[in-house]
Amino acid sequence: MKRQILKLDNIKELQKGIYSMTLAGDCSEVNTPGQFVNIQLDGFYLRRPISIYSYDENHITLVFKVVGEGTKALAKAVKGDTFDVLLPLGNGFDPEKGGDKPLLVGGGIGVPPLYGLAEDLVNRGITPQVVIGFNSEKEVILTDEFRAIGIEPVITTVDGSVGAKGFVTDAMKTLDYDYVYTCGPEPMLKAVYDAAPDGQFSFEARMACGFGACMGCSCETKYGYKRICKDGPILFREEIKW
Repeated sequence: MKRQILKLDNIKELQKGIYSMTLAGDCSEVNTPGQFVNIQLDGFYLRRPISIYSYDENHITLVFKVVGEGTKALAKAVKGDTFDVLLPLGNGFDPEKGGDKPLLVGGGIGVPPLYGLAEDLVNRGITPQVVIGFNSEKEVILTDEFRAIGIEPVITTVDGSVGAKGFVTDAMKTLDYDYVYTCGPEPMLKAVYDAAPDGQFSFEARMACGFGACMGCSCETKYGYKRICKDGPILFREEIKW
C-alpha cells in the first residue's frame, strides 16, 4: 500500500448518479482485479473506499454511485483536481482458482470490479460467462465494455425493463459453470452463495482506515474474524459464515 497524489484525468456520468473517473499517477502497485482505493476528500474526516474498475501502471479508473455527501462531492470534481489516495487495498480476486468454466455475477455498483477480472481472464485465454443484475434499465452500466472484450453479458432487471426480468440467480439456473466470482449487495451475495457450488465473494463494509489497523470492518468467518479491508474484500465460499 502506498499513499499517492493522483490527478483527475477524466470523469463522466454513465447513468444518472453513477460516474466513471480516471485518475493518473503512479498506480504500478495495483496488480489484482478486485482491489480498491481509499480517497481523501476535502472537508470529510473519513476516506471513501471505491473499487477499482480498470488499471494500468499510470492510471486507475473507478466507478461509483452517489449515495451520500462524500460521493456527491466526488462527482463534482473536475479535470486537473488532485486526490490523496491509498492504493492498492484489499486482496483482490484469485483468477487462477476458477477453472475453465467460471461465471462472473455482479449486482449494481458491484459490476465494475468484475470487469477487471473478466479482462484478466480473457488475457489468460479463458472467456467467462457474465451475469449482471440491476433494478431497472436506468441503472445498467458497462455492457458495451464487456462486449468489447468478447463477452455478451446476460442482463437481468428486477422490473424487466431490459434483459430478463428477475434476479441474477434466475439467470444462473440456465447456465453451465463450475465456479463463481461475485460482487454486489449482501442479499445478492447470500442468494448466489446458496446457488453456487464454489467461488469467491467480494464484500462491502463501512471502513475507517481501509488497511486493517482499526478493526472496524471485522466480520466473523468459519475460521475466525477477518477484516474486510485487509483480509478481504474477497472471501472464499468455504469460509463465509452467514
